[in-house]
Amino acid sequence: MDSSKATYLKFSLIIILVIMGTLIVKESLPFLGGILGACTIYVLVRNHMLYLCEKKKIHKTISAVIILAETILCFLIPAFLAIWLLTDRISNITLEPTSLIESIKQIILVIHDRVGYDLLSAENMTILTAKATQIAQVIISQVSSFIINSIVMLFVLYFMLLGGRRMEKYIYDLLPFSNKNKREVVHSTRLLISSNAIGVPLLAIIQGFIAMIGYIIFGAPDPVVFGFLTCFATIIPLIGTALIWFPLALYLFLNGEVVSGIGLAIYALVVISNVDNVIRFLLQKKLADTHPLITIFGVIIGLTLFGFWGVIFGPLLLAIFLLCLDIYKREYLD
Repeated sequence: MDSSKATYLKFSLIIILVIMGTLIVKESLPFLGGILGACTIYVLVRNHMLYLCEKKKIHKTISAVIILAETILCFLIPAFLAIWLLTDRISNITLEPTSLIESIKQIILVIHDRVGYDLLSAENMTILTAKATQIAQVIISQVSSFIINSIVMLFVLYFMLLGGRRMEKYIYDLLPFSNKNKREVVHSTRLLISSNAIGVPLLAIIQGFIAMIGYIIFGAPDPVVFGFLTCFATIIPLIGTALIWFPLALYLFLNGEVVSGIGLAIYALVVISNVDNVIRFLLQKKLADTHPLITIFGVIIGLTLFGFWGVIFGPLLLAIFLLCLDIYKREYLD
């Protein structure tokens, strides 16, 4: 076969792969969370799977079923219980709406008298109603998506476990790097996935617990529920826990508990925010020495691209990009 025909066949195959790959990725986007979740859990349980198969000589299928059972018990059941408990507690929340509404009305009247803007106009109420409807639809959609992606995650994880070393070798051979750089990329990927998969939930639990203590001290309503919500708020970059404690402090202030509202705001700024910075720094140094800017901008990028799993794969994407840039510099420029 002459070189021109070989080149034609090579690039034709590349074009076909790109077109078909793009179509497959586009249609798989609704299930991206489940696929990424399977990849994350595979990295975490890989050594356990190898131990069962190679050390204990348990059949690969049985070992995979054992790992799936552990995944359901350790990850999915706690997540479903947390959602159910949160929903149950929210349905029983009592925020003493009468005094709160009166305080809000006074603020609205002051704004109207000072600047002449009516917050309760028909246009604003229409916008508020539309936004509330959108939020309710998003919540229902996210719950449905979580259930579907949980099933997809278990399905994909099962076949990844069966693939094991053979799957890893196949992917390893496809990487467009020298053997030395392949080892570096694989090591960095495993380290970042493991550190984020362990560090992010651990940070969320610690910070949510510390926030809950503050909510109890300053008399915030349902401190357990809002402490739980604070756990999830920690993954949001820049704003983070302020998404929960600021409305609570404002509620206490508007409800006539001025000292408690100001006290909660000070506690959040001094304790909760600094604990976030200190624990995040210690975890990064202990688990993976990742630069804070990579974590911050990685999460911002990742949440847009991957949804919830962006807290793990966003920093990974940014770190691997910088690693590839460094490899290019060392291999072709230096």
